[in-house]
Amino acid sequence: LKWMACANKGYFTQISTLADVQENVMEYLHVLSRPKVIDREHDTVWTEAYIDSTVSLLQLEDGQGPVLMTTVAMPVFSTKNETRNHGILLGVVGTDVPVSELLKTIPKYKLGIHGYAFAITNNGYILTHPDLRPLYGDGNKRRKPNYSSVDLSEVEWEDKDDTLRNAMVNRKTGTFSMEVTKSVDKGKRVLILHNDYYYTDIKGTPFSLGVGLSRGHGKYFFRGNVTVEEGLHDLEHPDVALADEWTYCNTDEHPEHRYLSQIEAIKMYLSGHEPRLQCDKELIQEVLFDAVVTAPLEAYWTSLVLNKSENSDKGVEIAFLGTRTGMSRINLFVLPDELTNQDFLTAEDKEGVFNADHFPLWYKRAAEQVPGTFIYSLPFNTGSENKSVVLASTAIQLLDERESPIAAAVGIQMKLEFFQRKFWTASRQCTALDGRCSISCDEENINCYLIDNNGFILVAEDYTLTGNFFGQAEGAVMSKLLQMGSFKRVTLYDYQALCRVYSESRDSGHTLLDPYFAFLAAVKWTLTELVIFLVEFNLYSWWNSDFTAKAGPSMQVPCDTEYPAFVSERTIKENMGNIDCDGCIKSFVIQQIPSSNLFMVVVDNTCDCSNFEPITMEPIEIMFCIFALTSAAHNESLKCERIKVQKDRRRPDTCHPFHSEVFSLPAENANIHCSLTSFIFSYFQLLKIQTICVFHIISMTVGKPDGVWRGYKSHIISCSKIVLCIPGIVPQVT
Repeated sequence: LKWMACANKGYFTQISTLADVQENVMEYLHVLSRPKVIDREHDTVWTEAYIDSTVSLLQLEDGQGPVLMTTVAMPVFSTKNETRNHGILLGVVGTDVPVSELLKTIPKYKLGIHGYAFAITNNGYILTHPDLRPLYGDGNKRRKPNYSSVDLSEVEWEDKDDTLRNAMVNRKTGTFSMEVTKSVDKGKRVLILHNDYYYTDIKGTPFSLGVGLSRGHGKYFFRGNVTVEEGLHDLEHPDVALADEWTYCNTDEHPEHRYLSQIEAIKMYLSGHEPRLQCDKELIQEVLFDAVVTAPLEAYWTSLVLNKSENSDKGVEIAFLGTRTGMSRINLFVLPDELTNQDFLTAEDKEGVFNADHFPLWYKRAAEQVPGTFIYSLPFNTGSENKSVVLASTAIQLLDERESPIAAAVGIQMKLEFFQRKFWTASRQCTALDGRCSISCDEENINCYLIDNNGFILVAEDYTLTGNFFGQAEGAVMSKLLQMGSFKRVTLYDYQALCRVYSESRDSGHTLLDPYFAFLAAVKWTLTELVIFLVEFNLYSWWNSDFTAKAGPSMQVPCDTEYPAFVSERTIKENMGNIDCDGCIKSFVIQQIPSSNLFMVVVDNTCDCSNFEPITMEPIEIMFCIFALTSAAHNESLKCERIKVQKDRRRPDTCHPFHSEVFSLPAENANIHCSLTSFIFSYFQLLKIQTICVFHIISMTVGKPDGVWRGYKSHIISCSKIVLCIPGIVPQVT
């Protein structure tokens, strides 16, 4: 062993106690860093994103969210001439950088309503992306085991050929366009957009930056001029707020500015009392303009509060407005303690406020509606009957054109009970007035529903159906609506999903070590697939344990799922149909309510159509192809083909595999510095696997996030694309 180590200019030592293990094994860093040190190259290393280990689980559970960090470091070595050939590595120096600091350099207001910025590493892993979900969603806010290695193709999955990903990995500059389906509102709704992507590399780092702009947003904008005095006067109103996570002024540069809110910083900047304060002049000018233009709303809302006759039932609780500059105005029609949903427009409701990487959900959905129409929705984070509310919002455009820039969105929050009462009153009035409505929802042989453009029930005679998907209550009618084109199904994929698995009663021996278990599992899988392929019978549910009840504790594990979403066809305003249900005909009619995203559905309830299965939105785990024999269902998976092909990775731009002066080391030093790593290399040679050329990009171990040494990837790389796997190092090309 000593000969093999010394023959490779390595290091050899004998370890007698466990206490000596770490000290001696870490010598491999000095051995592998010799060429770099002799070359005097201060190459910087950036790690992938990781969650700050100083943030406690309690803070994560309180809703503060994960703090994603990246570490930058570089080597420190001796520059003495007499020790130059020895290649003495003294250590490393580095610092942790919050990823949010990188995002502050990107003006969110210029990206448009659906626009966002993202960054990836040279391996294609996400550094930051709005769709990255690094924590479990079970309320415990635990870190997912693979949160730092989520590939860009797993969130931008519509790019089937990885065109965008590969271009960014290879540090190219360019543009790319594709149609995307973005799930919103906890995956219950979908927005179909056409995105234009712009990407380039970030100099001095292994990262690449991308920006996604939705067509029709972010391309056109407008500016208005108002005096500073006018703007400051209207900005000081108590109902005005600015986005907490947007950077209007840089309050982090000087310690005395860190206690300032963004509005206070703007006032100080405009007054000229603090010349050191750095602010975005263009953004501030637009904020002042928005404050002046929207100021009359305060007087209008106040008049509504004073008019007791129109607001006596207190059904409408909040009126709100948001502008493209992150400014918002909020007016309460009830006392704060009397609000039905007290989390709305607060930090607890992350999808309902301006964020660092997205506009509020009510703003985004209103922007995709036909100009001049309202969008109604039932938030899914509300609970029981006395906590349910309805949101109504609409976009404000400068011109009645599709590509006109959207200046703001305005809306209200009302009690669900108030909204439903208004609907039933209007339906009864229609029947009573001149007989314009031939039927009434009060009749026992019909059921009336009010659903939105995604198929969710807002009003039903059975209150327990409120908030449910229409296909669960009326599976036959929903199936017919899909056939007729009134609604369409959109298949979505979630490659960061969590599936619940149940532990079974077995001994503690690992199943992989049991050849009989492995053989029986392979036979079971093969026969199951064969039966499905031949007969497509429900026998699968008898065999597959995923569809049977299980006892014992459960746990969530990472998995990939696909699930449906539904959206209405805008061009179809009215439709009717009949359904043959085992000896009877079920009739229905659907009609859009003007200037809204709502549809009224009237269904004949005298015909039993229970033979039709309900249509649900439950996710289904994707079972990827494992063996050569695969079913057609597996091949339909978007990821099934991808796992067969090695994705593009980009190696570091610099490498120091060898330096001739290493051989000039004194003989006594050469005999001492014989590393365990060199033994591993020689061991591979003895096995005649392949002669491996290995070089080292110095490891930047500056901390232990998650309790695990990072930096991990210690950047030991094989020139022949065989990656050396050392304990604690993720085997991948870096």
